[in-house]
Amino acid sequence: MPRSLYIKTYGCQMNVYDSARMADVLAPLGFHAVTRPEDADMVILNTCHIREKASEKVFSELGRLRSLQADRAAEGGRLLLAVAGCVAQAEGREILRRAPHVDIVVGPQAYHRLPELVARATRAGGGVLDTSFPPESKFDFLPETASPRGVSALLSVQEGCDKFCTFCVVPYTRGAEFSRPAAQILAEARALVQGGTREIVLLGQNVNAYRGEGGPHGGTWGLARLLRALGDIDGLLRLRYMTSHPGDMDDDLIAAHADLPQLMPFLHLPAQSGSDRVLEAMNRRHTRDDYLRLVDRLRSARPDLALGSDFIVGFPGESDADFEATLDLVGRVGFAQAYSFHYSARPGTPAALLPQIGEAQKAARLQELQALLRRQQLDFNRAAIGRRPPVLFTQAGRQAGQWIGRTPYMQSMHVRAGRPLAGRVVEATVVDARWNSLEGTLLPADRIGPATTSATMETRIEA
Repeated sequence: MPRSLYIKTYGCQMNVYDSARMADVLAPLGFHAVTRPEDADMVILNTCHIREKASEKVFSELGRLRSLQADRAAEGGRLLLAVAGCVAQAEGREILRRAPHVDIVVGPQAYHRLPELVARATRAGGGVLDTSFPPESKFDFLPETASPRGVSALLSVQEGCDKFCTFCVVPYTRGAEFSRPAAQILAEARALVQGGTREIVLLGQNVNAYRGEGGPHGGTWGLARLLRALGDIDGLLRLRYMTSHPGDMDDDLIAAHADLPQLMPFLHLPAQSGSDRVLEAMNRRHTRDDYLRLVDRLRSARPDLALGSDFIVGFPGESDADFEATLDLVGRVGFAQAYSFHYSARPGTPAALLPQIGEAQKAARLQELQALLRRQQLDFNRAAIGRRPPVLFTQAGRQAGQWIGRTPYMQSMHVRAGRPLAGRVVEATVVDARWNSLEGTLLPADRIGPATTSATMETRIEA
């Protein structure tokens, strides 16, 4: 019997990928996607534990859904309510205690078991918990065929983390580092391209720590070898990967940036801090000089490479001098894009036990850092005015005749056109730039690349 499914996705790109695969897992049970929880027979909150007050946001949403669930019951129906992802992994039993109307709690390594969990919840009346780390890989149990993902698609190749940064919950919620076999990744990539995908973004908590089985004659593959094999897929125009750790950027991967044309010249490389003292306290396993030398090597290999990064300010014990070192690093490197946050303690992590910095001081430092990063991003975008970057258009804009795509540098660009552009690579002249987007005009039609027939999949992401 057809049933409807609504998934609300919080946080990282890995969760976006997981949400799509959960929909694939449930499709054989008759579930199809809807855009409103009011229209759903099952609602999944796919949660993230990285953002501040992540748990309370989930409980707040569960409170709103409780009334919807009650209304459905009064009409003689039933609304299944599930919580998935990292908050589910970290606080599964607490979720069931505080929100007993939740039917299913499932961790990020067990969502391939959703059909079984749905059956158990339906029979037993809810309260089903699975936050285990199964001995089998969930990827071995996911459907080989997947729904179309759109012109640009996410593909998970590595999960978990062995770094144990003192501020991070990922090793506890996602588990140890695990790399999917190369053959499995290549098969999924080929299916995506056959469905209309033209750009693939490889995902991993430490994606450049990828060490996957290469097959009977391939040994163990690193990320560079995997990227080269993906580059051989006919019709795949662009490759990206995120998120990287500076300590796992090896010579082969740097070389791939120099000579693999499908690999876009934008790299997200989190620094987190510019202070050696803070980096040591974070257990980042790299120094300030390590990071700067790595940037020099990357730019020597690919002079047009642009960089993105992540920064945390107000880490426990961060002094004024430590913060100034971060500002100095940002000034030396120059970033095209960057994410920055003030530190907030995560229960169960070592840094949460350290003496904390005042909120006002953290807020002031974050404001100063973000102002610098925004200036750099605006300067980078303004430098594109008058240039003609190739833009991969992914979707229609909100206004009539408007189309939205991305340049090789992950810049969002919108243009107006009297013909569909989704799936096409188009050279466009940049005529205006803001800190977060570009405005362009089209070049003659003879520069327009082939179209795809893929429909773009829309996914809501909430911080």
